[in-house]
Amino acid sequence: MPRSAEGSSGSASAGEAVGAGALRALVGRHGIRPSKALGQHFLIDPNLARAIVADAGVRRGDRVVEVGAGLGSLTVALADAGAEVLAIELDRALLPALEETVAGRMGVRVLRADATALDWPATLDPQPWTLCANLPYGVATSIVLEALATAPMVGRLVVMVQREVADRLAARPGDPAYGIPSVRVAYRGTAKVVRSVPPEVFWPRPAVASAIVRIDRLAEPAVTADEARLWRVVDAGFGHRRKTMRNAVRSLGLTLQEADTLLRSCGVEPSARAERLGLREFAAIAEALP
Repeated sequence: MPRSAEGSSGSASAGEAVGAGALRALVGRHGIRPSKALGQHFLIDPNLARAIVADAGVRRGDRVVEVGAGLGSLTVALADAGAEVLAIELDRALLPALEETVAGRMGVRVLRADATALDWPATLDPQPWTLCANLPYGVATSIVLEALATAPMVGRLVVMVQREVADRLAARPGDPAYGIPSVRVAYRGTAKVVRSVPPEVFWPRPAVASAIVRIDRLAEPAVTADEARLWRVVDAGFGHRRKTMRNAVRSLGLTLQEADTLLRSCGVEPSARAERLGLREFAAIAEALP
């Protein structure tokens, strides 16, 4: 993988952590102001950057796509672990600073692109990749779900997100955070929250706590139901909080009696709520629909 364009002599040398002092100097040189619209909170703790690399299990020679590389703190930690890194960043104002940070690291390539509209198969070749990122809060869920759905070459995702988003991605039936994102993740992977992250490791400090969630892709989807029908059922079930599955299935065109009969044939009580159903129950309902 080709290296990024050469930066100034202020870049961190290989093996050198990019800490708060170096990043403040970098920001000052480039006149950078974090964008609230883009949800920018830059990681300034090199120890946490190295911890994320460890959480991702990144080893020498691994290929990593980093979404929202920002000022390069995580990029440097990944490169210094021996990974080949494709660092994706949208904000033109950050690119010169990012290039400076990673200058001299032969395994890093910087790509300006919008990860929310990325054509994953066109961007990544079919060989295995890990996605590792500090994701902007507002688009984190959509990026994770889109990568799971359209980037089969990404076998593992380790992302830092708002704590409530992490809980939602990793939730199980009956958990308070369980919902549509939880089911969509479970369809293609296994997820767990691996680390809590305090606000003080970011600049500027966010008003909420963060967490790191790891998702390992399954070799095949967890259930074999037709995917379009499955998501119709899931969306109907969670369409209104506290709606019973009887009413959810009726919204798909069945009468009350038909809905009750269908649900019971799937081992689901009509009075059950979506928040208590697992992926297999949703799949059984999808397969039983006329």
